[in-house]
Parts: sequence; C-alpha cells; structure tokens
Amino acid sequence: MASVTGTYETRHFRTLFISDVHLGSKAARTELLLDFLKYHEADTVFLVGDIVDGWRLKRSWFWPQGCNDVVQKLLRKARKGTRIVYIPGNHDEFLRDFPGTHFGGIEVADRAIYEMADGKKYLILHGDEFDVVVRNARLLAYLGDWAYDAAIAINVVLAAVRRRLGMPYWSFSAWAKLQVKHAVNFIGEFQKVVADEARRNKVDGVICGHIHHAVMTDIEGIHYVNTGDWVESCTAIAENMNGELELITWRDIRATAELHALPAPAEAKDMRAA
Repeated sequence: MASVTGTYETRHFRTLFISDVHLGSKAARTELLLDFLKYHEADTVFLVGDIVDGWRLKRSWFWPQGCNDVVQKLLRKARKGTRIVYIPGNHDEFLRDFPGTHFGGIEVADRAIYEMADGKKYLILHGDEFDVVVRNARLLAYLGDWAYDAAIAINVVLAAVRRRLGMPYWSFSAWAKLQVKHAVNFIGEFQKVVADEARRNKVDGVICGHIHHAVMTDIEGIHYVNTGDWVESCTAIAENMNGELELITWRDIRATAELHALPAPAEAKDMRAA
C-alpha cells in the first residue's frame, strides 16, 4: 500500500475480517475502529469473535458512547447491503446459543467456510476452542484476563513517560500478553493446532482471532491468518477483488496520516466535485 501523505480515500474490498474489539472493556480502541470503518467498505464483513466483552460486562458495566457508535456503524452498513457475519468468541459466547439468527441484519454463525475470489476456501472461526486455558481452566482464563487489564493500565502510564523522554512507542501490554500466552497457554502450538483443524476441513487456509497476534503465514501447506485485535494492534484482514489478503495495521496508518485532521469521506468527495 502506498504511504499516506495527507489524504486517505475510502477503500472498497470484497471482504473484511475483524476480531477482538472487546466492546465493554476500557481497553477497546473504539475511536480507531470507527475511523477504520469510515474509510473501509466491503461486500462482506466477518466479525471473528470477542466483539463484545461479556466477561468484563458481567464484572462491571462499562458501555460509553464509543461502543454504541461502533454497533450503530455496523448496523448501518448492514442496512445498506453489506453482509455481516458474526462468529462469537469466548468473551461473547452468549451469542453461540443463536446460530442462524439475524440481529438487525447481522447473522450469527458458529464458524464458516468461505470461498475467496480466487477459489481458495478458508475456515473462519474465533479459535478459543483450541485454547487449553479457556477450554479446561475457566478460572485461570479469568485471572489472565484481569492481569491483561492491569497491563493495559500500566501501558498508559509507560507510554506517557516514554513520550516525555522522546522515546518511541512500545507496548508493555502487548508484550505481557505474549509472555503470558507463551507461559500458560502454549501459544507456540496454537497456530499449528488451528492449521490442523483447517486441514481436517479440507480447506486452503484458516482465519481466526483470539490470541491478539496479527499474522499471515504458511503452516505446512495451510495459510494461517490471524486478525489481531482492536485493543493494541488495531488490525484487520482485507480480501481484495482478486482474492488476495492484506493485513492492515490501522493504528500505524492513522498515526502517519493524522487522519483525525482529515475530512470525512463524504466531505472529501464534495470537495473534489466542487
């Protein structure tokens, strides 16, 4: 993708894949996701789990306007004709009781097999069923979730100090998440196990979320794709009209382009037409 030098026009894709937004968590970067949804359109959007953080909402209710704005943005896209498929994760597992149900034009599915424009088929699932901590030790998973909340709070303070010292951004919370997952959750095996599931389903690749680690890689003939998250990396996977997949790191693009100072797409279009 060309570097952004002060303008960023709306991009249209065949499919977008987004996961791990964690609406209801103080760590959710709703303002960045709203920016992303404003500048990116698609025929189909897959919400690949943990969009709503039911675990945190059960502990204490936190639902600021930004959460409403994200939900309303998705519903408007659905009303305008975008197909939106919601595949629940472990944090929004309450939706797993409603497979095949439509909410405001958003359809719920446990998992999906999706054919790209180039004919390749991908298994789409959140991935928590392959997480031994979530699957076999729910209390330990909750404790890990609380620890990540604490790491996010530390990260805010640390980032402010590093800015004052003129040091580049570094995410303590993202580092801590990876360390915890390595030590407790055998993250090194997660990708392989998910790729094995794709192989059992006789597909070419798999797109998942859950571990908050955006990557596209080949694992023994299976194209493994992880969408990342909207807590730290602020990433999404996009399929172009030829079936090629692209990893978009919106946090970095927005910082480079200073998109907060740019006009909205509709306004920009009006300016060009003037």
